[in-house]
Amino acid sequence: MSTNVKLVDKAVIARDTMAFYFEKPDGFTYRAGQFADYTLINPSETDEEGNTRAFSFITAPYEERIAVATRMRDTAFKRVLKELPNGSEVKLDGPYGDFTLHKTESIPAVFIIGGIGVTPVRSMIAQATQDKSLQQITLLHANRTAADEPFAEDFASFAANNPNFKFVPVVTDSTVEDWNGERGHVDEEMIRRHVSDLNVPIYYLSGPEGMVKAMRQLLVSLNVNEDNIKTEEFPGY
Repeated sequence: MSTNVKLVDKAVIARDTMAFYFEKPDGFTYRAGQFADYTLINPSETDEEGNTRAFSFITAPYEERIAVATRMRDTAFKRVLKELPNGSEVKLDGPYGDFTLHKTESIPAVFIIGGIGVTPVRSMIAQATQDKSLQQITLLHANRTAADEPFAEDFASFAANNPNFKFVPVVTDSTVEDWNGERGHVDEEMIRRHVSDLNVPIYYLSGPEGMVKAMRQLLVSLNVNEDNIKTEEFPGY
């Protein structure tokens, strides 16, 4: 589906990270975890990277608006997006992608996520909570510091309302103080603390390319079936 969507709100949700909220077109449907391409219309500036970017939906299908979130880099696209006034339109083309939650509720899901790679996960866990899914879901979300972590309050709320969802925030900066979550990089010991049987779940890996590859290699070294590992890499554009 290709259509124009109207910007209705935007907000800073973490350090150098913003969310953009759009009206949902009539009849527009998607699955939690999917993404769409967004194209700026007659932008005031552009560069060699062009006027289109792919963003995952952070909102779940049941929610009234559609929204995306992104780290804000110093590119023409993001400068224009940041300054768009409410009421402006962008072109949406989608939905696309199969980084979506598996349907067999008896098989647990384990998300091992780095940074802004969490955007499709917010959609999936919101929908599972709304649906009162019986699926056991664990999220290990790694960020450098707490200030870099988007959706912490949302995930805490989902965990409070969904007895089958476990939220494990992780900071990798060893100098961070006043932190009650996990510390350090996600490793075998950390995974084993939160996953009782490594061979049962389906794993979802999303985030920077290096982190995704490292986590996949770690899981394979732990004899996890590669067919049970789903990945999505987020470039730093």
